[in-house]
Amino acid sequence: MSLGAPDDIEAFRRLVLERSGLILSADKDYLLKTRLEPIARAENFADVASMLRQVRLTPASRLAQRCIDGMATHESFFFRDITPFDQLRDVILPELWKARAATKTLRIWSAACSSGQEPYSLAMLLREQYAKFGDWKIDILATDFSQPILERARTALYSDFEVRRGLSEERQARWLVKEGPAFRIAPEIRAMIQFRHHNLLDGMTGLGPFDLIFCRNVLIYFDPATKAKTLEGIANILAPDGALILGSAETVVGLAGSFEPQQGLRGVFRGKATTQRAVA
Repeated sequence: MSLGAPDDIEAFRRLVLERSGLILSADKDYLLKTRLEPIARAENFADVASMLRQVRLTPASRLAQRCIDGMATHESFFFRDITPFDQLRDVILPELWKARAATKTLRIWSAACSSGQEPYSLAMLLREQYAKFGDWKIDILATDFSQPILERARTALYSDFEVRRGLSEERQARWLVKEGPAFRIAPEIRAMIQFRHHNLLDGMTGLGPFDLIFCRNVLIYFDPATKAKTLEGIANILAPDGALILGSAETVVGLAGSFEPQQGLRGVFRGKATTQRAVA
């Protein structure tokens, strides 16, 4: 199936970059083919080429947004890369329990939450610490720029394969409710999370402040300028003693003057003022 005229393809690349920050270089044409073909069929186009031509003509249409959403990588699973969650339980949360003892409040942001496994994993981990924070006010905000994937996250319904991919049998028994061939997240876990549509490119106004921000495996798709702008926006809404958790392949080095890695922890970044006070 042809991808279409070069001008149509290039216009779509620009549109994706403008709306989502994702860079689709020429060597990513295979992604255009594999991710857009199902949309072309569902939208009754003869091929991807004719659909991209229509997208170029109507960049503000529902079709254009569906194609942009389709290019995002929505790979996610429960307790993905377990290290950040272990570090959260063993190091970061104990620090926050002490620091927030007076207010007994905690706000967490799961940015680019995809189909919801990350925020639900965070809620499960926190509920398992219930003896320590049972009377606390804990809010988890989960956002994504894709409306369809966000709606899927809100359903809290997952297949047997998705459940087994990251959840122990103990957690399955404790936090899931069987519904036919699928499983739904328990009500007490769902109640801890607010899902909201948000595009990181639109800035952070009205979101913060937060004590903890998970923004994993999304910055790797941005160009350096967009990465730096996003990180500076995050710095403005993160508490001075808060923590930013990035993906294992991501870093702030050379991008953001407000953060630096926390020694001894992988993928955890603190505001420079905080780390300097800790050293002093």
